[in-house]
Amino acid sequence: MSDNSIQHYDVIVLGAGPVGENVAGRTSAAGLSTVIIESELVGGECSYWACEPSKALLRPALLHAEAALFPGVRAAMTGSLDVNEVLKHRDRMAADWNDQSQVEWLESAGITLLRGHGELDGVRRVTVRTPSGDTVRLRARHAVAVCTGSRAAMPALLGLDAVRPWTSREATSAREVPRRLAVLGAGVVAVEMATAWRALGSEVTVIAREQRLLSRVESFAADLVADKLRAAGVDLRFGTGIVTAERAGCPDDCVHLGLADGTRIVVDELLLATGRAPRTDDIGLETVGLNSGEWLNTDDTFTVTAVDDEWLYAVGDVNHRALLTHQGKYQARIAGAVIADRAAGHDLDTSPWGPHTGTADLVAVPQVVFTDPEIAAVGLTTEDAAMQGRTVDVIDYEIGRVAGALQHDPDYRGRARILIDPARETIVGATFVGAGVAELLHSATIAITAEVTLDRLWHAVPAFPTISEVWLRLLETYRDQPWPRTGLLPRSEA
Repeated sequence: MSDNSIQHYDVIVLGAGPVGENVAGRTSAAGLSTVIIESELVGGECSYWACEPSKALLRPALLHAEAALFPGVRAAMTGSLDVNEVLKHRDRMAADWNDQSQVEWLESAGITLLRGHGELDGVRRVTVRTPSGDTVRLRARHAVAVCTGSRAAMPALLGLDAVRPWTSREATSAREVPRRLAVLGAGVVAVEMATAWRALGSEVTVIAREQRLLSRVESFAADLVADKLRAAGVDLRFGTGIVTAERAGCPDDCVHLGLADGTRIVVDELLLATGRAPRTDDIGLETVGLNSGEWLNTDDTFTVTAVDDEWLYAVGDVNHRALLTHQGKYQARIAGAVIADRAAGHDLDTSPWGPHTGTADLVAVPQVVFTDPEIAAVGLTTEDAAMQGRTVDVIDYEIGRVAGALQHDPDYRGRARILIDPARETIVGATFVGAGVAELLHSATIAITAEVTLDRLWHAVPAFPTISEVWLRLLETYRDQPWPRTGLLPRSEA
């Protein structure tokens, strides 16, 4: 085939979600011709089926729950949530599943958009099947970035397709409230969607093989969420799973579930929230010596380590380092700069734009679980520290003892925990649970990432009355422990 039939770009990006957009934005700004390929909506999973619509469903639920407890407001609460208005709000936040504004941004950034399904076709080559059935062949002069993200992992269950289960996509875009909803899973998607749909009127049952919710956060935080879900009427069934599923009978085509503990339940919809799988099964990885359907291992520049010559990058969920939108965008900024530096012939260690290595997704990964109550966490948990054999001092403080917390709820329930490296006197992990704690997270992330010592944190004075005063109380608690300590106060006072 003549090379003239191939379109040449400096950079080819597979996937126009937030990660792909950020890679393309960086390379285009550096003067590299960039094409981005997308088979669905520009803006990706986060904009239309994950972060934006899920939080749009959750925010009214959390506001309603908080207001219903507050003196002077409680009496004014005359009914339940207006479901139609909540769903309209969700639709607005998902841009009514229209990506025109995102397309306009690509155009303004000088990025070429090619709609269709893109597959690797050898070194630096990509083939695109367009919606009209045409085939477009591309070649990258410098780099191909795989930013195809992840999809819901489907458990092995006989007859599952016939049940037509929900994944996170259906859970965030449903047009009606199911009367009865079963949720399989105990992670973030499971608890957030259980919170949202219960608030909108569903009878919700959570089914989990685990013995608790949210196994990757501190257990005290997960327990508070479980307590609130139960109080809201959610049926939590731990230590079991689904062994049979059939959609049949009932006036409205119900789902009949047989559980591992021998019980049976009947629901209107089944949500599978059992993890994520990489979207790499149909992108031509085998043409460059990789295995189809697998996560892509990278170094800290997000270059795929199993492919020679530093031209293939895997950014965001596909590299399995941290499956969070903000971490993917962080990686994208680094990968885009690395591509630009290499294209310009710069040494990455001495580049005027660098050095560029991604470490935050290994050291200090912040995450908020938007449940009632909220959980905000970054860095290590006590379980992480134990597994790594690290010695840490664990400091807890009840947030409800802070004056600012009482402005949210006179009966505020919540807790803060920090983990301290006693040798360096720096914070290596923080978890907050309670109303309004999401806004505490960035200060903790900065403290961990910058390795701010406790004697410096002592002089970071929180405003009164805010929940952030819990930082002062945590430091005071640490100072007042019976073990010897130096450095928390100025040396003359220690």
